[in-house]
Amino acid sequence: MTEQPEGPLLERRENERTLDAYQMAAARTVNPALDDAHRFLDAAAGLSEEAGEVLSHARRHVLQGRMLDRDAVIDELGDALWCLAIAAHTVGVTLSGVAMRNEEKLRARHPDGFHPSSPSRPPR
Repeated sequence: MTEQPEGPLLERRENERTLDAYQMAAARTVNPALDDAHRFLDAAAGLSEEAGEVLSHARRHVLQGRMLDRDAVIDELGDALWCLAIAAHTVGVTLSGVAMRNEEKLRARHPDGFHPSSPSRPPR
C-alpha cells in the first residue's frame, strides 16, 4: 500500500513546500475569534476527528474489502495536517521542530532501525 506518488502528485513535487511554510500558510486560516486555549482545543479535537476519518477509510478497505479511496484519504490527511500545524503553532513550536523531536525519540528507541525481534528502548 506504500506506493510512490504518481500522476498529479508526482507533478506537484516541483512545488513542494517545507513543513514550516505550510504551517505559516495554515495559520492564516484560523478562526481569529478564538483565544489560544480554545484554538488549541479546536485543533486537538479536529486532529482526533480527522484521524478517525482516516481510520474509517482504512477499516473499510482492510476489513470490508472496499477499494481504497486514495483521494479521500489524502484529503483527510491534509485536514489532520492542518490541525497538527495549528496545535503546534498555538503551543509555540514549528512542525519541523515537532518532526526533529520525534526523529530523535525514534532514533533513541530504535537506533538500528525497527526490527520486530529487537526490544524497544524506553524514551528518554
